Amino acid sequence: MQLSEAKILIIDDDVDVLSAAKLLLKRHAKTVDIEKNPQKLPFLVTNGDYNLILLDMNFTRDVNSGREGFHWLDRILDINPASKVIMITAYGDIEMAIRAIKAGAIDFVLKPWENDKLLNTIAVALEGKDKPVPVPEEKVKEDQKKGKSSSEAIVASSDIMQQVLATAERVAATDANVLILGENGTGKTQLAKHVHQHSKRADKPFVVVDLGALSESLFESELFGHVKGAFTDAKEDRAGRFEEAKGGTIFLDEIGNLTLSLQAKLLTVIQERKVTRVGSNKPIALDVRLICATNMNIEKMVADKSFRQDLLYRINTIELDLPALRDRPEDIGALADFYLKQYAKKYNRPVNDISSALIKKMQQYNWPGNIRELQHAVERAVILSQEKTLQPDDLFLKSSGGQPATATGFDLEDMEKTMIVKAMKRFNGNITDAARELGLSRAALYRRMEKYGL
Repeated sequence: MQLSEAKILIIDDDVDVLSAAKLLLKRHAKTVDIEKNPQKLPFLVTNGDYNLILLDMNFTRDVNSGREGFHWLDRILDINPASKVIMITAYGDIEMAIRAIKAGAIDFVLKPWENDKLLNTIAVALEGKDKPVPVPEEKVKEDQKKGKSSSEAIVASSDIMQQVLATAERVAATDANVLILGENGTGKTQLAKHVHQHSKRADKPFVVVDLGALSESLFESELFGHVKGAFTDAKEDRAGRFEEAKGGTIFLDEIGNLTLSLQAKLLTVIQERKVTRVGSNKPIALDVRLICATNMNIEKMVADKSFRQDLLYRINTIELDLPALRDRPEDIGALADFYLKQYAKKYNRPVNDISSALIKKMQQYNWPGNIRELQHAVERAVILSQEKTLQPDDLFLKSSGGQPATATGFDLEDMEKTMIVKAMKRFNGNITDAARELGLSRAALYRRMEKYGL
């Protein structure tokens, strides 16, 4: 059966996952139904005549063990042994994924998924080919080889981001130079990796260079390499970052920070597709894909003659403009949930959900630091929260007037003071418990309390 003719059911207790999956699949499948409550599965399977079911491994009653996923998989197959079920699971739940396949699932997808991989998995399942399902460990190793990880995933279901990703994936198939524009924290590095991972160079190196952190004196040596004796500290030959990216992709971040003299040197390398190490006169041919990024108004810089127009022509064959987080509020809930799960696992915290009131508060916030600010805000909330569900007062955000709503997002001293006050209140003034929660010694907590007059 073709995907375009399929009737699909998605069961997951996360409304953001349901929304994202339906938004993607409704463009490809005949019918897509979603359901948050697994208790409705028997009725839906009996009466829905679905060609494929996407089933979450974990629901709210049983967050980590996967027991409910297996229970509902068994119920589905009891009702209709011919049902095709794909399990939805998280990175790290490899053993559960293997057990699910042995228990009757035909495949699994990892959250957060890549759209093209999810569509391919569903298409293969619907076609019913006798194709062996890859062992989960092999899938993970393949992703790791290509530099993919859950922490680098692009979480996006909004129309504006889907358009950006669709363009990025079309461009990825070519070797065209790409310029990524966007504010700080919008995910320019992740988008560059996304282009690399969808290109024919995906199994080759992805080399990142932060041009904003490079001094002018180190620019040539760092990017182009040097030979022994080229300067005082050159004790051996060293390949530059362009050579390290051989066959793969080089990502030049913050390209707008380059001086005009450095822009001229970079332009020569891009035009000639050759690099010459410092201290050598032997050019080395380059085979790299070039992706650049900046948060600056590059067109204005050209008009002001602080950026070379001929260099801009070379680097922006295709421009990808990343929207600010405030312009894609429908993605905020999924992003917050993604980071919550990541940090709950990292810090071994019992937090597993975000209240709808907090999601609403986050969607009304301006996010001047974009995704990076959201990520750090969720990390702090996961560390400090004593509840399983994050509430509005768990998150530290600036108010629209610039004053702290709960604490300031960027003033570290205000944030620290607020955290201490909150911890002391939570533990009824018990210094030992508050210090342990904050990751401080009693003496360190006393010093900070004295500092802030608490």
